[in-house]
Amino acid sequence: MRGLLIVLLGVAMVPFAVSADSDNGEWIQLFNGENLAGWVPKFRGYELGKNYKNTFRVEDGLLKVSYDEYEEFNNRFGHLFYHQPFSNYMLRVEYRFVGEQTPGGPGWAFRNNGIMIHGQDPATMEINQNFPVSIEIQLLGGDGQNERPNANVCTPGTHVVIDGELITRHYTQADAPTFHGDQWVVVEAEVRGSEVIRHIVNGEVVLEYNEPQLDPNSDYGRKMIPEVGKLLEGGTISIQAESHPTHFRRIEVKQLN
Repeated sequence: MRGLLIVLLGVAMVPFAVSADSDNGEWIQLFNGENLAGWVPKFRGYELGKNYKNTFRVEDGLLKVSYDEYEEFNNRFGHLFYHQPFSNYMLRVEYRFVGEQTPGGPGWAFRNNGIMIHGQDPATMEINQNFPVSIEIQLLGGDGQNERPNANVCTPGTHVVIDGELITRHYTQADAPTFHGDQWVVVEAEVRGSEVIRHIVNGEVVLEYNEPQLDPNSDYGRKMIPEVGKLLEGGTISIQAESHPTHFRRIEVKQLN
């Protein structure tokens, strides 16, 4: 496996490796409940570190994706990156959707957010790049009537393998429940390098796939192959800003062997 040198917030992180992880049974809190320490934003059209219109903020102990300073969304897709890469770990996120979607947000982004894993270093993202090359654990809320299964997978600049088949479509639906309204929801993922990734809702595995890999037909994915190889063994974790207000009260990981 090739190492990947991640540089965030001006700090060079050591290369990660599968064998370097240890399972000590302790959860690491990525969000401290007080501020955005350890996180850095990247918005389409802006340099790394610019928190466009104060979209990402901490209020009342919650990490909020907020749009009260927007008049129109204008495709200002954003991501908030944790400064440290991970490879083998359990991920747990507790979140809820609130309020109305920002005017101008795309229809598919209604009650839609995501946790991006195995992601690229945001310092390498192009200024107008919408999404980091990554694997997305989609956080999807119901519309009050229709079924909208949660914890699906999206693959910007990447592919995955399911039941031995290379999946080249962008979106694959999970066998998961729908969560309507503004209720708090917990989504987990078991991430084991390039071996297997499992999405978990209410303690049940709702989606499993293998061999997360860069898409050689994607301009962004192809550029990364010489640096990290085709298979993705790890990378950054980030949360999205796709036009619907979202609150997070827990983002945590536990290292695995």
